[in-house]
Amino acid sequence: MDRPIDADVYRELQATAGAEFVAELVDTFFQEAPGMLAALRAARSAGDADVYRRAAHSLKSNSLTFGATALAAAARAQELGGIGSAADVDALDAEYARAAAALKELRDGA
Repeated sequence: MDRPIDADVYRELQATAGAEFVAELVDTFFQEAPGMLAALRAARSAGDADVYRRAAHSLKSNSLTFGATALAAAARAQELGGIGSAADVDALDAEYARAAAALKELRDGA
């Protein structure tokens, strides 16, 4: 299985923005991403393709910031593919958990 975070992208972000600011960005991502996933689930249930696409787009964009390329690719597929299945959203959720764990390690310097 590939790495959930491209460490080069993460290090470049730290070099450009500063490690402290990047840690704040990661914390904000941890606060916002679960809401994006919840919005995907709600939009799926409601059949609202626009909200689904916007939530997937936001998750994709935020993921790319940190080099969470697998999460970004999965979110992009949902953004472009229309309303996905419950399994698609579950897969995004699982990939987010994998990326979040790796980001936490990088943020904490582990």
